[in-house]
Amino acid sequence: MSPDTQQNIFYTAYFIITHNALAFVYSAGILFVTTHMLWRPKRGKVLILWGLIILLFAFEYSKHILEPLRQQTIQSLITERESVRIEFYINKFLTKIVPFGLPIFGWFLIGIGFYFDTLFSKVRKFIIK
Repeated sequence: MSPDTQQNIFYTAYFIITHNALAFVYSAGILFVTTHMLWRPKRGKVLILWGLIILLFAFEYSKHILEPLRQQTIQSLITERESVRIEFYINKFLTKIVPFGLPIFGWFLIGIGFYFDTLFSKVRKFIIK
């Protein structure tokens, strides 16, 4: 293999990893929590799992889904007559509110999951004794 091809393969792998680093971290977390849930199931782990799934979806939404969804929604709602107000609300919701709200909701679920998994179980054990 020529050195140029080796360098191109290296750069391709490097850019794929750096472009999707958060997706790899969230996916590893999903796999870890899933296997841990199968080993010792708890309510908190389900919430942590859903939080990681939502964070992965939020990452993919902002990278790949946002612009095509925005264009498709604008084209389907504004057909004959141009409506600046509808386009404004679509842009505001799909480009500002959803990308801001999804990660907050995902981290909220993870936090509540850790609460149920650790603190709540310790409090329950203390009350039972």
